Amino acid sequence: MYKFLACALLVLWSAFGKASDLSDYPLGAGDLLNITVFGEDDLSLEVRLSDAGTISYPFLGEISTNGLSTGELSEVIRSQLADGYLVNPSVNVAVIEYRQFFIYGQVEDPGAYPYQPGLTLQKAVALAGGFTERASSDKFFVVTEEQADKEPIKIDINHPVSPGDTVTIEESFF
Repeated sequence: MYKFLACALLVLWSAFGKASDLSDYPLGAGDLLNITVFGEDDLSLEVRLSDAGTISYPFLGEISTNGLSTGELSEVIRSQLADGYLVNPSVNVAVIEYRQFFIYGQVEDPGAYPYQPGLTLQKAVALAGGFTERASSDKFFVVTEEQADKEPIKIDINHPVSPGDTVTIEESFF
């Protein structure tokens, strides 16, 4: 029965698991990944991306993952394993824990929080305990991970928040 289920999963993965069909979330330092090579327990592992955005993978060595999606990383590992290690490997990469975003200023509990898919500023503020009494109702700013050296961008309460973003809630004077 187990072998039948494993074969069915492989068929489904082959039919639907193309890199272009998978998440376009860009991997980065701090993400925790689950890498599964079907039928190869020794090559399946849970790994956190290093500060440089790399992973150390058995037989393949250091693999750079910065900016790759989970589907693209799956394909990189699959193609490298197929090049002399395994015949027709099937690889799945899933994010177990996303890297953090940061929120500070006029929220009850400023700090770093794990990113969640679909996160908006309103949800981020809720994670941080809500607005303080002195919080502005419209002065919200973000610095994205990619633009860390740029000026903060003014955003509204429904703006999406991404991993690595730094959000500031300004104080209201009236």
